[in-house]
Amino acid sequence: TAFLLAEGVMPDKNGREYVLRRVMRRAIRHGHRLGIQEPFLHEVALKVVEVMGAQYPELAERQAHIVKVTEQEEVRFRATIERGLHLLDAQFEEMKQGAVRVLDGRAAYKLYNTFGFPLDLTEVICEEHGYSVDQAGYDAALAEDRERSEFDAGGTAVESVYREALALVPGGQVAFTGYHKNRDSSELVAIVVDGQLVSDVQCAVQADGSPAPLDDIELVFARTPFYGESGGQAGDHGTISSYSGQLQVTDCQKPIGGLVVHRGSLRQGGFTVGDSADLFIDIPRREAIRRNHSATHLLHWALRQVLGAHAQQKGSLVTAERLRFDFTQGEAITKEQLTQIEDLVNERILSNAPIQTELLSIEEAKQRGAMMLFGEKYEANVRMLSMTESVELCGGTHARATGDIGFLKVIGEQGVAAGVRRITAATGAAAMELVRATERTLERAAEVVKASQVDLPSRLERMVAGQKELEKKIAQLEKKLLSGGGGGGIDAMLAQARDVNGVKVLSLRTEVTDRSGLRELAEQLRDKLGSSVVMVASEADGKVQMVLTVARGLTDKYQAGNLIRPLATLVGGSGGGRPDMAQAGGTEVAKLDQAVAALYTAFEPGQLRLM
Repeated sequence: TAFLLAEGVMPDKNGREYVLRRVMRRAIRHGHRLGIQEPFLHEVALKVVEVMGAQYPELAERQAHIVKVTEQEEVRFRATIERGLHLLDAQFEEMKQGAVRVLDGRAAYKLYNTFGFPLDLTEVICEEHGYSVDQAGYDAALAEDRERSEFDAGGTAVESVYREALALVPGGQVAFTGYHKNRDSSELVAIVVDGQLVSDVQCAVQADGSPAPLDDIELVFARTPFYGESGGQAGDHGTISSYSGQLQVTDCQKPIGGLVVHRGSLRQGGFTVGDSADLFIDIPRREAIRRNHSATHLLHWALRQVLGAHAQQKGSLVTAERLRFDFTQGEAITKEQLTQIEDLVNERILSNAPIQTELLSIEEAKQRGAMMLFGEKYEANVRMLSMTESVELCGGTHARATGDIGFLKVIGEQGVAAGVRRITAATGAAAMELVRATERTLERAAEVVKASQVDLPSRLERMVAGQKELEKKIAQLEKKLLSGGGGGGIDAMLAQARDVNGVKVLSLRTEVTDRSGLRELAEQLRDKLGSSVVMVASEADGKVQMVLTVARGLTDKYQAGNLIRPLATLVGGSGGGRPDMAQAGGTEVAKLDQAVAALYTAFEPGQLRLM
């Protein structure tokens, strides 16, 4: 646990993260069996730091992170382990009664999928009680779940057509020339249409003689300046032209290693395998992507400076509009820390330092101090990217100097998984537009409250305080109304109660608009009437709201939720609640009086079956 956390691995549901979680939960389970009632695993991890920190400095450097994550994971698991064990005990009782010695595999899978009990942990617990687990049933439930997940995500296996296309590329790999070129010429080696390799593709001609564009055409060339989406960087857009046709490229992908596919709409003419074509990338879009990609490296460096060495990349997305960066961090970043991170990045941008890329062997890159992501697979030769203090391995496209980025503006920060946070940000023109949009919002707010932008905070504070004071006065007035003040009090309301088919029923419309006030009124009326059914309703902000109460002595015969639902339907809404108290709302205010009268009708002979 200590070493994996020091490497930036966080306990989670997949891959190496899941291995860590299983290790931790097995240890926590043993502690639980030994009767250890409080979180303890972080103390054991601290012992690892103490004993081995001198030989492995990263343990000492990330001690606080190791302790925090270990304790958080144990607290979370302890909150669910008791419930999981209770469910297992219930299963064991059922199995005893039926003389069954094998736990149903689907039940075991539910323990894993819902409560985080790995199969091996369930097997250990079962073995302790003299039972085994139906492995085949577990595997079947797991397979069904994976199938559903793949279907929901629209995921499919890599199609064989792409392997066939790659086999047609000279040298077995598309050459990428986009590090230094924005355009290039190359031979068309494959065309994919509707998942099939074809030798040519042509636009149809419409009745007026104009071409009918074809979408989702995929072209493969021997070399290309187009960057295929990978490493979090979005694929390039642009245009591919030959003497006979033109493709508007709207996406560029790497469906399998070594292959780059240009996907887009055939606007005119057509293409035939063997054609020579000119490939032009959308330069402004590429430059925006370059800025955002380089900014992610500076952001990664700044995060580690402010939060600590544990803040390692867990994923990223770089588009022309913005960047998104996921990193290991157990708790939310404070506003002060976020400002410090943003300032550090912008200081490096203002330095206008050159951004250098070098092709090195993996060993030389390690010696030069390049940061490498745990679990990533690197080839023998790698691209090392250096900008100010940031030195990382990266195969993407980048700005030429940090000043090209313009400036970085953080859009937001949030948690996305256990121990993983996300920052979104914009650079260059997009960052400027973000600032201007904020300015426009402030200007509009200042206009609405008739204040200057400087005075806006104090004006809003006064308005909020005034609103609270008004709400307080309204609440006091409504309480006065409930107590009989204002000419139409409780006694006047009680006088409207009817004895319908042996039941005291009161249904009325009131001026009380506060939902809690309505509940209080309904309860007061019910308590004064005794064994009764009471509904009060009102209009607030153009909508109907209703509260219905049933005296506890009547709930075995009349359920508040069942009574209020058909009344809610009358006003175009829905409702429900407890047997003694239910609430509803609707949008058809014109039918409110009809709904109020309908409660009396409901208690007439032969009507309650509808409720």
